[in-house]
Amino acid sequence: MGRSQTPGRTGRLPALGRMIYPLVSVLLLIPCFWQSRLQAGDLSSHIYNAWLAQLIAAGQAPGLTIVRQTTNVLFDLMLSGLFAAAGAEAAQRIAVSLAVLIFAWGAFAFVSTVSGRRAWHMLPVIAMLAYGWVFHMGFFSFYLSLGLCFWAMALCWAGKPRRIAAAVPVLAVAWLAHALPVAWTLIVLLYLWLAGRMKPRAHLLLAMGSVLAMLFLCVAVGTWMFTRWFSAQVSKVTGLDQVAVFDDKYWVVVIGLLVIWIGQFRESEIRSLITSPLAQVSLLTALGIFILPNAVLLPGYQHVLAFISERMSLALAICICALLAAARARPWHRYATALAAAVFFAFLYRDEAVFNSVEDRISRLVSQLPANQRVISAIGAPDLRVNALGHMIDRVCIGKCYSYANYEPSTGQFRIRAAADNSIVISTSVSTWEMQIGSYVTKERDLPLYEVNIDSNHRLVMLSLLPGVPSGATHWNPL
Repeated sequence: MGRSQTPGRTGRLPALGRMIYPLVSVLLLIPCFWQSRLQAGDLSSHIYNAWLAQLIAAGQAPGLTIVRQTTNVLFDLMLSGLFAAAGAEAAQRIAVSLAVLIFAWGAFAFVSTVSGRRAWHMLPVIAMLAYGWVFHMGFFSFYLSLGLCFWAMALCWAGKPRRIAAAVPVLAVAWLAHALPVAWTLIVLLYLWLAGRMKPRAHLLLAMGSVLAMLFLCVAVGTWMFTRWFSAQVSKVTGLDQVAVFDDKYWVVVIGLLVIWIGQFRESEIRSLITSPLAQVSLLTALGIFILPNAVLLPGYQHVLAFISERMSLALAICICALLAAARARPWHRYATALAAAVFFAFLYRDEAVFNSVEDRISRLVSQLPANQRVISAIGAPDLRVNALGHMIDRVCIGKCYSYANYEPSTGQFRIRAAADNSIVISTSVSTWEMQIGSYVTKERDLPLYEVNIDSNHRLVMLSLLPGVPSGATHWNPL
């Protein structure tokens, strides 16, 4: 597909030899174990639904069912199997750790293969991206799929038939995790195949044709499906938005990395980089992030596939890492990148500790209720870039209560489905959304229904909702 050298022949392993891989893996996994819980947005919903799957299998969840599907299911299957074998806590740690290793080493393999040398100097950036916005939103199905896709692209890059054949089952497994990265990967590989059979002067025509195809796709999808596009998508076209995780302090890291990246590009031969097939793929991916809709309501779904541009900026960031790995890296680039990574992970440690303290308080409140009550949360943090509070109640409820507003069963996107009205979870996506924004009007059939809220003194309180009264919502930034 593209020209590359074998990493083992062009790069030297550090002095530790092959022991470097397990040692670096241990370092990569430290953020998965440094707090009492993993704070990663939708992860709380995923593990809660793994618990629901056990209730369904035992016949203890009337109105809920498990359906078979071919995509957006692998991570949930991992969680469910691990939950049954080792419990909720271990299931989250193990499943997320596996996802991190698959993503980080897949990205490293791709970056090293494309640059023609083992890109050890890019590992701090890959580590930051591995624990960036997508991770903390808890989009682990997408995250796992993208990691597998980088492994597949590393196999396919040299265009050798045996390696391409080996990539096919990898992509099949990636499809089980999430379809979006696989679709992007196949398009990238097709572009590289076409570019490899054209003269360099014809690459401009191929790129222009690709842009026209994106515009056509945008119009076609917008005609047949509900879509949403936001001008803010332009802010995702560098991939650096991935390290702006929770609040504004992370922009220090973003600006620092931007300065480092510009410095690395200036030290390289710009012309050779910007005319490479990978540069073309990166540019077209960036244009796709801006041009294509950020949310699409796919047939059969009751909820939009959202945050498409934010997800795909992670793929773009790794492509840019591959470009930079081929550029000349001076000592100051390495030291500055290490400093940026230290600041980034220090921010994460502090913020995750704060969110764990909030979850502790919610857990203490819920423990005061009788067993198996319906509970929702009215607390949101819209000022944060990550939905850090919205799904906390899901994990807290495992074995204790029912998270009545849990979004997964009503969307049609996941294997746990609400087949009928039930006492465990609201059955329509519209009602779930209304509960999340506080406009849901409580009905008699919902009672008793409890709500976690926060008072003017930032004390968490448990309210018993009354029929005919909106659930309400409280905005709070614990950071």
